[in-house]
Amino acid sequence: MKKPFIITLLLTLYFLPAAFSQTITAEYQALISKFIADVKRQDKEALSRKIVFPLKREYPLPPIKNKQEFLSRYNEVFDDSLVKSIVTSAPGKDWQKMGWRGLMLRNGQLWLNEDGKLIAVNYQSAAEGKKRALLVDKDRKLVYSSLKDFKRPVCLVETGKFRVRIDEMSDGTYRYASWSLKNKQSDKPDLIIENGEFIPEGTGGNHRYEFKNNGYVYNCSFTVLGVGNEPPAELRIYKGEKEILYQPATIAE
Repeated sequence: MKKPFIITLLLTLYFLPAAFSQTITAEYQALISKFIADVKRQDKEALSRKIVFPLKREYPLPPIKNKQEFLSRYNEVFDDSLVKSIVTSAPGKDWQKMGWRGLMLRNGQLWLNEDGKLIAVNYQSAAEGKKRALLVDKDRKLVYSSLKDFKRPVCLVETGKFRVRIDEMSDGTYRYASWSLKNKQSDKPDLIIENGEFIPEGTGGNHRYEFKNNGYVYNCSFTVLGVGNEPPAELRIYKGEKEILYQPATIAE
């Protein structure tokens, strides 16, 4: 089985305390069994109706946005190893209900919501890994010269005014770079902040990156498992204890 991926985006999903798990009821076991059966039959049409889109992949892999993309990229995601892990799983043993977060397979390898729909696949096949490596190399060539030294690109988000890029550095810290929307990543950033940190929030995978700069604190937060119509990302800037800017953000491709 391949190593779970989305190192930062879904990091805390792999370490959910057992105390948060609940007994899988017969109703939920039935939903899980139906999902397993569809995977075993390789019934892509049935599975495409059980996806909450967009299905996120590790940046800079684009998310799977709709049924057509799911069908075309199915084999990239559901390789033999992942399929085996799913079809050999026992609903009452290898799956756990994690409160409102949903139904979790093997410490977060895969998640269904309470309606039995797929909301997260925290696994990366060899095919996706190769594809992502090519995209990372392309990404490195496109960014401004002083930003090419990252270890791993984490995300690119856009607010109503700014384009914000976060990279993991070789020492495990994070770097924040931002531009106005009219500028490209190949342009010199308006702001670069080094030595940021990753901060998990709760047990559902939500998290934020925090950067400090001359008395200001920049927080870029991400909602992985949420409720309602929460934005996927948010940018907040503080001066001292006072919030001086808030902007919802979208995750750019």
